[in-house]
Amino acid sequence: MADIPGDGKVRVDWLPAVANMNAVTQAEIAAGIRVSQWMTADGLVGFRPETADVPTSGIESTFDTSVNGRRSFSGTLLRFKKQSGSDIVYGTLLPDVVGFVVVRRSLDAVTAHVAAQPIQVYHVMCGETAWMDPEPNTVERFEIPMKMQSAPALRAVVA
Repeated sequence: MADIPGDGKVRVDWLPAVANMNAVTQAEIAAGIRVSQWMTADGLVGFRPETADVPTSGIESTFDTSVNGRRSFSGTLLRFKKQSGSDIVYGTLLPDVVGFVVVRRSLDAVTAHVAAQPIQVYHVMCGETAWMDPEPNTVERFEIPMKMQSAPALRAVVA
């Protein structure tokens, strides 16, 4: 098996509604927005789980042992390049808006979704838009924090 280069192989969609997070329909995806086309190269931030440790060692133990505890995400946000004129992301992902972030990896981002493709689905609420500090030689950028509303479906598929 060959390595898969990551450049151009991450697609991120914003969906207003999903009936089953483990099997998102093509119609639900079509009703969404492919937001990755306006994201910065480092714009998918914190969408990886952290698993807490639950210590299982006893008072007589001489070695620390543990089992998996709660899973969580922290610092999740999407980072975008500001668009002139009508900016669909800036106008859609407003504070308190609830929806779904769908992430697909390992295929060209412009490739349409088809049945059985693996995806990750996150039920989120948008936080307040935060403008990034100005820097020389860059475009205007802003970030939108994403607050997890339920456990994500990390091994979902397109139905």
